[in-house]
Amino acid sequence: MAPTSDILPISPLARLPGSTAAQDAAVTSVLEGAAFAGARGWVPATSGNFSARVDADSVAITATGTDKARLTRDNIIIVQLENPAHPRASAEAPLHVDLYRAFPEIAAIFHVHSPAATLLSLADAGRGAVRIQGFELQKALAGVKTHEVALDIPVFANSQDMAVLGPQVLARLGDAPAVPGYLLAGHGLYAWGRTPAEARRHLEALEVLLGFEFERRRLQP
Repeated sequence: MAPTSDILPISPLARLPGSTAAQDAAVTSVLEGAAFAGARGWVPATSGNFSARVDADSVAITATGTDKARLTRDNIIIVQLENPAHPRASAEAPLHVDLYRAFPEIAAIFHVHSPAATLLSLADAGRGAVRIQGFELQKALAGVKTHEVALDIPVFANSQDMAVLGPQVLARLGDAPAVPGYLLAGHGLYAWGRTPAEARRHLEALEVLLGFEFERRRLQP
Protein backbone atom coordinates (compact mmCIF):
# COMPACT_ATOMS: atom_id res chain seq x y z
CA MET A 1 0.00 0.00 0.00
CA ALA A 2 1.43 3.38 -0.98
CA PRO A 3 2.10 5.77 1.93
CA THR A 4 -0.11 8.80 2.21
CA SER A 5 2.91 11.03 1.63
CA ASP A 6 3.01 9.77 -1.96
CA ILE A 7 -0.23 11.63 -2.69
CA LEU A 8 0.31 15.10 -4.03
CA PRO A 9 -1.98 17.63 -2.34
CA ILE A 10 -4.65 19.25 -4.48
CA SER A 11 -4.05 22.96 -4.70
CA PRO A 12 -6.95 25.33 -4.01
CA LEU A 13 -8.86 25.89 -7.22
CA ALA A 14 -9.74 29.23 -8.69
CA ARG A 15 -13.49 29.62 -8.63
CA LEU A 16 -15.20 29.44 -11.98
CA PRO A 17 -17.74 32.12 -12.84
CA GLY A 18 -21.07 31.32 -11.23
CA SER A 19 -19.73 28.68 -8.85
CA THR A 20 -20.09 28.91 -5.09
CA ALA A 21 -17.71 28.27 -2.21
CA ALA A 22 -19.66 25.10 -1.36
CA GLN A 23 -19.33 23.83 -4.93
CA ASP A 24 -15.61 24.56 -4.92
CA ALA A 25 -15.16 22.69 -1.64
CA ALA A 26 -17.07 19.67 -2.98
CA VAL A 27 -15.07 19.66 -6.22
CA THR A 28 -11.82 19.74 -4.24
CA SER A 29 -13.02 16.79 -2.13
CA VAL A 30 -13.77 14.82 -5.29
CA LEU A 31 -10.34 15.61 -6.75
CA GLU A 32 -8.58 14.59 -3.55
CA GLY A 33 -10.54 11.35 -3.20
CA ALA A 34 -9.90 10.37 -6.81
CA ALA A 35 -6.19 11.19 -6.57
CA PHE A 36 -5.94 9.08 -3.42
CA ALA A 37 -7.56 6.08 -5.12
CA GLY A 38 -5.71 6.59 -8.38
CA ALA A 39 -2.33 6.50 -6.66
CA ARG A 40 -3.24 3.06 -5.30
CA GLY A 41 -4.33 1.62 -8.64
CA TRP A 42 -7.98 1.32 -7.65
CA VAL A 43 -9.47 3.13 -10.69
CA PRO A 44 -7.96 1.52 -13.82
CA ALA A 45 -9.00 2.49 -17.35
CA THR A 46 -11.36 5.38 -16.41
CA SER A 47 -13.30 3.18 -13.94
CA GLY A 48 -14.79 4.40 -10.67
CA ASN A 49 -16.84 7.38 -9.61
CA PHE A 50 -16.36 10.01 -6.91
CA SER A 51 -18.83 12.48 -5.48
CA ALA A 52 -19.23 14.97 -2.65
CA ARG A 53 -22.27 16.78 -1.33
CA VAL A 54 -22.50 20.48 -2.12
CA ASP A 55 -25.61 21.15 -0.04
CA ALA A 56 -29.01 19.62 0.66
CA ASP A 57 -29.95 19.87 -3.01
CA SER A 58 -26.88 19.08 -5.11
CA VAL A 59 -23.64 17.11 -5.37
CA ALA A 60 -20.38 17.31 -7.30
CA ILE A 61 -19.61 14.09 -9.19
CA THR A 62 -17.13 12.85 -11.77
CA ALA A 63 -18.28 12.97 -15.37
CA THR A 64 -18.51 9.81 -17.46
CA GLY A 65 -15.46 8.49 -19.31
CA THR A 66 -12.87 10.48 -17.37
CA ASP A 67 -9.55 9.18 -16.08
CA LYS A 68 -10.15 9.29 -12.33
CA ALA A 69 -6.42 9.13 -11.60
CA ARG A 70 -5.83 12.36 -13.55
CA LEU A 71 -8.92 14.43 -12.94
CA THR A 72 -9.21 18.13 -13.57
CA ARG A 73 -11.94 20.49 -12.45
CA ASP A 74 -13.50 20.25 -15.92
CA ASN A 75 -14.07 16.52 -15.33
CA ILE A 76 -16.50 17.19 -12.47
CA ILE A 77 -20.13 18.18 -12.85
CA ILE A 78 -22.79 19.46 -10.46
CA VAL A 79 -26.09 17.56 -10.43
CA GLN A 80 -29.32 18.28 -8.59
CA LEU A 81 -30.61 15.53 -6.33
CA GLU A 82 -34.23 15.99 -7.36
CA ASN A 83 -33.44 16.21 -11.07
CA PRO A 84 -30.03 14.56 -11.58
CA ALA A 85 -30.19 14.21 -15.37
CA HIS A 86 -27.03 15.61 -16.96
CA PRO A 87 -25.55 14.93 -20.42
CA ARG A 88 -22.14 14.12 -18.91
CA ALA A 89 -23.37 12.03 -15.98
CA SER A 90 -22.15 8.45 -15.59
CA ALA A 91 -24.63 5.61 -15.84
CA GLU A 92 -23.83 4.89 -12.18
CA ALA A 93 -24.54 8.43 -10.96
CA PRO A 94 -28.05 7.39 -9.80
CA LEU A 95 -26.49 5.05 -7.22
CA HIS A 96 -24.75 8.05 -5.67
CA VAL A 97 -27.90 10.17 -5.84
CA ASP A 98 -29.97 7.43 -4.17
CA LEU A 99 -27.60 7.31 -1.19
CA TYR A 100 -27.50 11.10 -0.78
CA ARG A 101 -31.28 11.26 -0.84
CA ALA A 102 -31.72 8.40 1.63
CA PHE A 103 -28.98 9.45 4.07
CA PRO A 104 -28.66 13.23 4.54
CA GLU A 105 -25.62 12.68 6.76
CA ILE A 106 -23.55 11.31 3.87
CA ALA A 107 -21.05 13.93 2.68
CA ALA A 108 -19.04 11.94 0.12
CA ILE A 109 -19.19 8.65 -1.79
CA PHE A 110 -16.20 7.00 -3.45
CA HIS A 111 -16.49 4.04 -5.86
CA VAL A 112 -13.46 2.01 -6.98
CA HIS A 113 -12.58 -1.15 -8.93
CA SER A 114 -9.75 -2.81 -7.01
CA PRO A 115 -8.74 -6.43 -7.67
CA ALA A 116 -9.54 -7.69 -4.16
CA ALA A 117 -12.99 -6.06 -4.02
CA THR A 118 -13.88 -7.24 -7.50
CA LEU A 119 -12.76 -10.85 -7.00
CA LEU A 120 -14.16 -11.33 -3.49
CA SER A 121 -17.49 -9.85 -4.54
CA LEU A 122 -17.69 -12.50 -7.26
CA ALA A 123 -16.63 -15.30 -4.94
CA ASP A 124 -19.22 -14.39 -2.29
CA ALA A 125 -22.04 -13.22 -4.55
CA GLY A 126 -24.03 -16.35 -3.72
CA ARG A 127 -24.11 -15.65 0.01
CA GLY A 128 -24.77 -11.96 -0.53
CA ALA A 129 -21.92 -10.59 1.58
CA VAL A 130 -18.19 -10.71 2.17
CA ARG A 131 -17.56 -11.38 5.86
CA ILE A 132 -14.65 -9.62 7.55
CA GLN A 133 -13.66 -10.60 11.09
CA GLY A 134 -10.63 -10.64 13.34
CA PHE A 135 -8.71 -7.68 11.92
CA GLU A 136 -7.76 -4.74 14.13
CA LEU A 137 -8.23 -2.38 11.19
CA GLN A 138 -11.99 -2.96 11.40
CA LYS A 139 -11.98 -0.26 14.08
CA ALA A 140 -11.19 2.33 11.39
CA LEU A 141 -14.87 2.07 10.43
CA ALA A 142 -17.22 4.41 12.28
CA GLY A 143 -19.01 2.67 15.14
CA VAL A 144 -16.84 -0.45 15.19
CA LYS A 145 -15.21 -0.92 18.60
CA THR A 146 -13.55 -4.32 18.36
CA HIS A 147 -11.89 -6.68 15.93
CA GLU A 148 -14.11 -9.47 17.24
CA VAL A 149 -17.27 -8.27 15.51
CA ALA A 150 -18.19 -9.91 12.20
CA LEU A 151 -18.73 -7.32 9.47
CA ASP A 152 -20.75 -8.38 6.46
CA ILE A 153 -20.12 -6.12 3.47
CA PRO A 154 -23.27 -6.47 1.33
CA VAL A 155 -22.84 -7.84 -2.19
CA PHE A 156 -25.38 -7.10 -4.92
CA ALA A 157 -25.59 -8.64 -8.37
CA ASN A 158 -24.15 -6.24 -10.91
CA SER A 159 -26.69 -4.64 -13.22
CA GLN A 160 -26.82 -2.03 -15.95
CA ASP A 161 -30.34 -1.05 -14.84
CA MET A 162 -29.85 1.50 -12.07
CA ALA A 163 -33.61 1.96 -11.67
CA VAL A 164 -33.74 -1.65 -10.46
CA LEU A 165 -30.39 -1.84 -8.65
CA GLY A 166 -30.76 1.39 -6.67
CA PRO A 167 -33.94 0.37 -4.79
CA GLN A 168 -32.45 -3.07 -4.09
CA VAL A 169 -29.45 -1.44 -2.44
CA LEU A 170 -31.52 0.94 -0.32
CA ALA A 171 -33.92 -1.80 0.77
CA ARG A 172 -31.10 -3.95 2.08
CA LEU A 173 -29.11 -1.14 3.69
CA GLY A 174 -32.13 -0.08 5.75
CA ASP A 175 -32.12 2.98 7.96
CA ALA A 176 -28.69 2.46 9.55
CA PRO A 177 -26.16 0.48 7.47
CA ALA A 178 -23.85 -1.61 9.66
CA VAL A 179 -20.97 -1.09 7.21
CA PRO A 180 -20.32 2.20 5.35
CA GLY A 181 -20.04 0.47 2.02
CA TYR A 182 -21.27 -2.22 -0.33
CA LEU A 183 -20.00 -4.31 -3.25
CA LEU A 184 -21.30 -4.98 -6.74
CA ALA A 185 -20.33 -8.49 -7.85
CA GLY A 186 -17.48 -8.46 -10.34
CA HIS A 187 -17.57 -4.68 -10.29
CA GLY A 188 -16.22 -2.97 -7.18
CA LEU A 189 -16.74 -1.15 -3.89
CA TYR A 190 -18.83 1.85 -2.88
CA ALA A 191 -17.82 3.56 0.39
CA TRP A 192 -19.07 6.72 2.07
CA GLY A 193 -18.70 8.92 5.11
CA ARG A 194 -20.13 11.84 7.05
CA THR A 195 -17.22 13.95 5.84
CA PRO A 196 -14.99 13.54 2.78
CA ALA A 197 -12.12 12.63 5.11
CA GLU A 198 -14.21 9.90 6.73
CA ALA A 199 -15.28 8.61 3.32
CA ARG A 200 -11.63 8.32 2.32
CA ARG A 201 -10.77 6.56 5.59
CA HIS A 202 -13.64 4.12 5.11
CA LEU A 203 -12.61 3.49 1.51
CA GLU A 204 -9.02 2.77 2.49
CA ALA A 205 -9.99 0.62 5.47
CA LEU A 206 -12.47 -1.47 3.49
CA GLU A 207 -10.06 -1.92 0.61
CA VAL A 208 -7.23 -3.02 2.89
CA LEU A 209 -9.55 -5.32 4.84
CA LEU A 210 -10.75 -6.90 1.60
CA GLY A 211 -7.10 -7.35 0.63
CA PHE A 212 -6.42 -9.03 3.98
CA GLU A 213 -9.38 -11.37 3.48
CA PHE A 214 -8.30 -12.21 -0.06
CA GLU A 215 -4.80 -13.14 1.12
CA ARG A 216 -6.14 -15.05 4.14
CA ARG A 217 -8.17 -17.29 1.85
CA ARG A 218 -5.17 -17.88 -0.40
CA LEU A 219 -3.10 -18.99 2.59
CA GLN A 220 -5.68 -21.42 3.92
CA PRO A 221 -5.04 -25.07 2.93
